[in-house]
Amino acid sequence: MTHQPHPDLTSMTITCAVITVSDTRTVETDKSGQLIKKLLLDADRNVGAYTIIPDEPRQIQNQLYNLASQVNLDVVICNGGTGIAPRDTTYDAIANLLEKTLPGFGELFRYLSYQEIGSRAIASRAIAGVYQNKLVFSLPGSANAVKLAMQQLILPELVHLVSQIKGTR
Repeated sequence: MTHQPHPDLTSMTITCAVITVSDTRTVETDKSGQLIKKLLLDADRNVGAYTIIPDEPRQIQNQLYNLASQVNLDVVICNGGTGIAPRDTTYDAIANLLEKTLPGFGELFRYLSYQEIGSRAIASRAIAGVYQNKLVFSLPGSANAVKLAMQQLILPELVHLVSQIKGTR
């Protein structure tokens, strides 16, 4: 039995940034970043920024720092670089910046992933938290992982989590 959260009493405008972390993807080949944008727009959320950056910790941190300074931005969703390969540095770059973490996000993501892909889910270092009053999610780069995280975890909780950060709940 799947439990649904209590309904959010208020709707709100939520503006998101999408960052694809990849050494090889382009706008044309970025299926995961494009999917995140589509799912956000389909859910009546705004996409205020979209970029592709290389898997370089300093560039990831600089991008997050720059986005955090945007007053109208509420959420940053990154995809790519969450595995354990030598070039997968997104988790490390983001985890070191988060002021608060949402451990349940990674735990639930891996649990749901396990149901789809089995024990390979242990290699995911998906993470979420708060950085400078922005909600930050870091997802694997596969389109299936993005779809799972967006549909089952992120979109259902965006209003609630953003409300918590803004202190409007």
